[in-house]
Amino acid sequence: MKVVVGLGNPGRKYERTRHNVGFETIDLLEKKWNTPVKEEKFKGVYGVERNGTEKIVLLKPMTYMNLSGESVSALMNYYNVEPEDLLVIYDDLDLEPGRIRLRQKGSAGGHNGMKSIIKHLGTEHFNRIRIGVGRPEPGKPVPDYVLGTFPPDERPDVDEAEVRAAEAVDAWKDKPFLQVMNEFNG
Repeated sequence: MKVVVGLGNPGRKYERTRHNVGFETIDLLEKKWNTPVKEEKFKGVYGVERNGTEKIVLLKPMTYMNLSGESVSALMNYYNVEPEDLLVIYDDLDLEPGRIRLRQKGSAGGHNGMKSIIKHLGTEHFNRIRIGVGRPEPGKPVPDYVLGTFPPDERPDVDEAEVRAAEAVDAWKDKPFLQVMNEFNG
């Protein structure tokens, strides 16, 4: 079993914000795989895709970003999923809007959702796809920036990055993550 988590904040107020690129990528996978992400459990909403005999769970935590680990750990504990079978998709201030970067492990890099997941799982050793949202202008608080929407000139690049992130997840259905990482980081 594999688990794919898109990070974000629930509610209309947060739709299309920088912090919700993970949710948006799960939405793309939901459509691509025709896998409804509607079941409510584990402090989130989820759906199950079948790839042959393997299940792939798509999860959107509904805990708000800073408590994402509560939802992720509840699902992983229930299904007894190992960290190497987890993939988390989230926004990254250190990448330009429209860029993606795949990694097999790493620190939270200041991202509160990732801090929560690392704390609840007790490890940094799990797969991730970071989607670039860029940095705020000097003097603009980071929370205001990540909870804001993209300017119209950046949105097409971000939409394309989400498509590429969904394609990377799709590739992970049949290939080792390291191979997917090498393909999509190129």
